[in-house]
Amino acid sequence: MTATHILAAEQLSVGYGERTVIEELDLVVPPGRITAIVGANACGKSTLLRSMSRLLAPRGGRVLLDGKAVHRLPAKELARTLGLLPQSPIAPEGITVADLVGRGRHPHQGVFTRWRPEDDAAVAAALEATQTAELADRAVDELSGGQRQRVWIAMALAQQTDVLLLDEPTTFLDVSHQIEVLDLLTDLNRARGTTVVMVLHDLNLAARYADHLVALAAGRLHAAGDPAEVLTEECVRTVFGLDSRVVVDPTSGRPLMLPIGRHRMRATTGALSLR
Repeated sequence: MTATHILAAEQLSVGYGERTVIEELDLVVPPGRITAIVGANACGKSTLLRSMSRLLAPRGGRVLLDGKAVHRLPAKELARTLGLLPQSPIAPEGITVADLVGRGRHPHQGVFTRWRPEDDAAVAAALEATQTAELADRAVDELSGGQRQRVWIAMALAQQTDVLLLDEPTTFLDVSHQIEVLDLLTDLNRARGTTVVMVLHDLNLAARYADHLVALAAGRLHAAGDPAEVLTEECVRTVFGLDSRVVVDPTSGRPLMLPIGRHRMRATTGALSLR
């Protein structure tokens, strides 16, 4: 099992240029659980994740990991505990899948530390878990969008952090691979106690897989808690401007959102995804 770490935002304000995206947000991520962040486009989901991983410095407030401000922690020390898969990562030109996934091991290597058998084992396990082992010798820029996404997830897994942040990990994946990735993250959480925080567009997949649901609206925290408490018709109306019916999924027992009205939507396996 992994160590228990507390990740939290206190009165956090973040923005770009003159625009403030998140304003005075308070949030505590439940340790050892799966948290999904949902909200309309441009509400601050990715901005929040980037700030929590210290890619964006706060304008006000702070992000804390075990009571210490993440923006003041040494980069390598933070990377051994907290991993991030950003929304649109860019691989160096010509790099192979195995080499890219191997970069997830860098935080565990010191100046005089050579590549170790445990590094090989971590990379192999990550490739196997994401079904990308057969792609190990291929150049990343030759792969399809779905294959590349699975390779990036493999790199994040190879890092073997106790806290894992993922910005839309199911992007570019077909329905089958979306479920496989979310099942994989669930297995990782259950087996190792890894704290998982992910941004998802699909409300029903978020409600199905998350232990803790966070709904953002216009850069502010609208609701946070158990999916059954957060995913309500009122929440969907306020956060997305969408009329809906929320029922109990007969298969999972989780809340299931059914949109009504003339809104754009696309079907997935028993779920509806807002774009």
